[in-house]
Amino acid sequence: MTLSQLRTFALVVRLGSLRAAAAELGVSEPAVSAAVAALRQELGDPLFVRSGGGIAFTPGGRRLAAHAEEIVGLAEQARREVAETRTATTSLRTAATSDFAEHAAGALLDAFSRRLPDCAVDLAVSDGAALADALNRRAADVVLGPRPRTGGDGGLDAVPFLRYQRILVAAPDHPLHDETPSLAAALRHVWLTGPVGLEELAEEGRWLARQSAWPDLVRFPTETEAVAATRAGDGVMLALGHVVRADLRQGTLVRVPVPGTPVQGLWYATVLGRGRASAAARALQEFVTTPGATAAMLAPPGGTPSAPRRPPVHVALWS
Repeated sequence: MTLSQLRTFALVVRLGSLRAAAAELGVSEPAVSAAVAALRQELGDPLFVRSGGGIAFTPGGRRLAAHAEEIVGLAEQARREVAETRTATTSLRTAATSDFAEHAAGALLDAFSRRLPDCAVDLAVSDGAALADALNRRAADVVLGPRPRTGGDGGLDAVPFLRYQRILVAAPDHPLHDETPSLAAALRHVWLTGPVGLEELAEEGRWLARQSAWPDLVRFPTETEAVAATRAGDGVMLALGHVVRADLRQGTLVRVPVPGTPVQGLWYATVLGRGRASAAARALQEFVTTPGATAAMLAPPGGTPSAPRRPPVHVALWS
């Protein structure tokens, strides 16, 4: 089997069809079929069968899929590390959920880059459900946000580094401000969120999923825009406490004290376990637990000096 064949099969698995894999690779569908056929012949296993208009993987196909992404990721990592020997620099690919990327990642990575000026740090934005996959495929060296769900140990090493709380807030003239509302009453109003809504992987999503009803959610491109709409009275928001602290102090937002809030959560820095994480990934994982990192992440906008560094690359990798 060749690396090209494994890369092709890994895409078939991830995208769920030969046609989608061909489009991603920029080749014809027969070329993808030929690569998969070669693997079938060498391994003596059909790998998948047609089922209900899609494909269903055999036990052997699922076993190969578990290894194909890692093998392809290792090859890409080897290429990157060999290239780094020619430039005397290291690179670090981080992925973060949109809320962490918006409110904390920039300051954190600025502070980390001042510690390791020869390390070029890139940041990609992901949803929480894709964090474990990003590590296992080696699309990211470190992921930041909720603890990835792996269905077991998964070979990942997660370190908690920042406790946060989300509180329900509203504009001062919102109807909920003039009463002591039950959660049921609050759920009848519109809730405003950032781009991913309230993910069940995060503690606030799990808390809301345990309730008897789910509110109408209006999503905004950023949480900052959702906070602005909350100030304007367009709905209520389960906002990060340290982000709306100034609004609460100035009276432009008020807390709605429904039972169960504030919701406490933890952000984690997660890397590949079993000795597979790079030195730069381990260095960031250790740095995030330091007082300097915490101060940088919780500083108000403009409160922490920023040294020039390679700007992060913000790309929505997975939805």
